[in-house]
Amino acid sequence: MARPASLRILLAAGLLGACTRGPDASAAKARPPPLVAAARVASRDVPVEVTAPVDLRPFTQAEIGSKTAGYLDAVLVDRGDRVKKGQLLALVRPSDLPDQLAAARSQLAQSEAQAALALENLERLQKLAPSGYASQQDLQTATSQRQAAAASAEAARATLGVYAQRLGETRITSPMDGYVADRRVDPGVLVGQGGVGTILTLVKIDLLRVYISVNESQAGGVRLGMNAHVELDALPGNSYSGRVVRLAPAFDPTTRTLQAEVDIANHDGELRAGMYGMGSIVLATHPNVPVVPAIAVQITEGKRYVFTVDGDTVHRREIETGVDGGTWFEVTRGLAPGEEVVIAGADAVSDGAKVRVARDVDPFTGQPTNASAAPSGKPSSEVRPAGRPAQD
Repeated sequence: MARPASLRILLAAGLLGACTRGPDASAAKARPPPLVAAARVASRDVPVEVTAPVDLRPFTQAEIGSKTAGYLDAVLVDRGDRVKKGQLLALVRPSDLPDQLAAARSQLAQSEAQAALALENLERLQKLAPSGYASQQDLQTATSQRQAAAASAEAARATLGVYAQRLGETRITSPMDGYVADRRVDPGVLVGQGGVGTILTLVKIDLLRVYISVNESQAGGVRLGMNAHVELDALPGNSYSGRVVRLAPAFDPTTRTLQAEVDIANHDGELRAGMYGMGSIVLATHPNVPVVPAIAVQITEGKRYVFTVDGDTVHRREIETGVDGGTWFEVTRGLAPGEEVVIAGADAVSDGAKVRVARDVDPFTGQPTNASAAPSGKPSSEVRPAGRPAQD
């Protein structure tokens, strides 16, 4: 007896359903919930900072040259040497200065002799004047000659002093305590007027300057005396503290930033001018606020979410964040300290899903760890307002 077509279709569907409900259906029922890694939300003080790339600069830098033209006779220091104020650094051999000094001495001797002779003539006439042997006109003439001779001698003395000073300037001394940062030339080079300008570069580095460029929107919160710190690429893991000591009177018209100067002590000489790193000024501190790892935060259409763990169930929750610490976020709304959030495996779950939870596990290596949900470390390199995405 032939079966209707509709019945044949129903039987085929039933057989197909029986096949699909075989071993695969049993395996689906036995599949365990997805495994996720979780960590607790911690609380701590979060500094609000403005940060910019910086390099260390000497507190004082001096380019040492020669005022006197001549040939460099000797350089007594070299790069890296420590020098004291007044220490002899170099000697210059002037070309014609010794002859000029000798001529000035001769001119002074001649002028002094003429001044002495004019004084004797004046004194003799002054003695003769009461007896009538010298007229008043003779006295006036002798006085004028005496004054002219004295002025000529004074001028010769000043000229000799100038040449003597110039000769003394051939001995180049250090104007400060510091270090030789660079040695530009060697003996034998013509220096001074018409020659090489800079012989040595000296720097004072027991105190170093750091200039932090502050954006116009953040400049209003920067004040003298604020705490600051610097982290350097060459010395990872170390932080060097200081305070804002100067603020530029105007914004840079090109970058629209304001330079804030921070002085860093360097009495042990560990730091070197030219080191590169990040400088931060602490604008404020948010005390005892929740902090969540950045890997726990999902960003969708400008909103931020986390999966919280409640027993063996996860729930998707919207949060608001404040300071972006690079590897963590300050939470301003939506989470409380002590709650658990998913830090790995969130892509495989949905709101209300059952999960298996692994705690105190590094989500990157899978190794056990006792790290808290708020990684230790400094805030990120800039202050980001709440709601601004940290990633696309």
